[in-house]
Amino acid sequence: MRALFVGLCTLDVITLVDHVPAPNEKLTARAQTVAAGGPATGAAATFAQLGGEAVLLTAFGGHPLAGAISADLAALGVDVVNLTADSPEPPPVSTILVTESTGDRAVASTNVSSGTAVLPPGDLSVLVGDADVVLVDAHHPALAVPAVRLARAAGVPTVLDAGSWRPTTPTLLPYVDVAVCSADFHPPGTTTPAEALAFLADAGVRWTAVTRGPSPILRPDGEIPVPAVSPVVDTLGAGDVLHGALVHHLAAHVTTRLTPSALDAALRDAATIASRSCTTFGPRAWMRT
Repeated sequence: MRALFVGLCTLDVITLVDHVPAPNEKLTARAQTVAAGGPATGAAATFAQLGGEAVLLTAFGGHPLAGAISADLAALGVDVVNLTADSPEPPPVSTILVTESTGDRAVASTNVSSGTAVLPPGDLSVLVGDADVVLVDAHHPALAVPAVRLARAAGVPTVLDAGSWRPTTPTLLPYVDVAVCSADFHPPGTTTPAEALAFLADAGVRWTAVTRGPSPILRPDGEIPVPAVSPVVDTLGAGDVLHGALVHHLAAHVTTRLTPSALDAALRDAATIASRSCTTFGPRAWMRT
């Protein structure tokens, strides 16, 4: 099975600490790791880990730091299309502090995709047509919008990873089959997950869900429990893992008609894998356990 992931790719520097430092405080880290990050990137890494062929369409420049991203994704078996490989600009870097006792994370980054102008590749229709599922994360809208349009025309299922509301989100929604949002996703005029689900339904998205960390996933017709795990070491990227596992499940059953019960089953499987990823530090360690 094969899936196309379109969106953000960053270089994540992740540090495990006793606590988030106060102003002017210095800490000795418990551990540190560096990995390629971003919603679509984390989903693509998970999809590849689960045995699928993942293609990531993104832009992270040709600076020497970009080599770390390329090496990480190559080791995972992700096929990367970096549309700005000839640029000397460095990739976006996210600095992440993970609190050891809770697994909570603090993230400092820039919304780099909003200022990075990229054009779709000439073979975008081929990349879409070769995929069983297309996921977009709403970053790099100049890539995401034509990708979901082509997918809809080709009959390829589309998934939106909606972490937060973005100005370009309304342009994507008419072409989205499945939207799984975080609790921070607040379309205009909404304040609750239930209102967000109603908004998406009114926009024509048929299959929707809202993730709420360890709390049950909210669906229009009920809730899906999230498996409890212990200890919770690191929650960073759990949503990306969930989306990658969801796409893997959908791709494996692409010839089967999607029903409410089928989507619930896919989300249960994805939540199990995402929960397991929280028991290890960093976005890759769970893959080795």
